[in-house]
Order: sequence, then structure tokens, then C-alpha cells
Amino acid sequence: MPQQPANPTQKPDPERMAVLRALPIEIKQQISGDEAHAFLFNEDLPESLLAKLKDYLVVNPK
Repeated sequence: MPQQPANPTQKPDPERMAVLRALPIEIKQQISGDEAHAFLFNEDLPESLLAKLKDYLVVNPK
């Protein structure tokens, strides 16, 4: 079960929600609730999610 936000009034990031919705269905079906929660609430992303999204992420050099 996905974690609840630390702040109950916290809402998911609308831009991140749009990104998840735009993913192909076969990718969305692979994402767990905890992975989606981490992405939507801008938390540290699990390695498992990064692996699933590797073809869709753009990494900014530091």
C-alpha cells in the first residue's frame, strides 16, 4: 500500500501526474503504488522505478 504523505494536505505534483498519465500502458502497469507515490510526491525514487523509466528520463548533468 502506498505511503501517505507526511503532510495530509500535500497534493501530488500536477506535472508529475501528467507525466505518469502520458506513459504507455505497458509501463504504467509495471509501476507499483509505492513507486508512483514516490514520483508524484517528489520523494527519492526507488531504483526499481528508475529502471522502468530509463527510456523516458532525461538526466541533467550536475
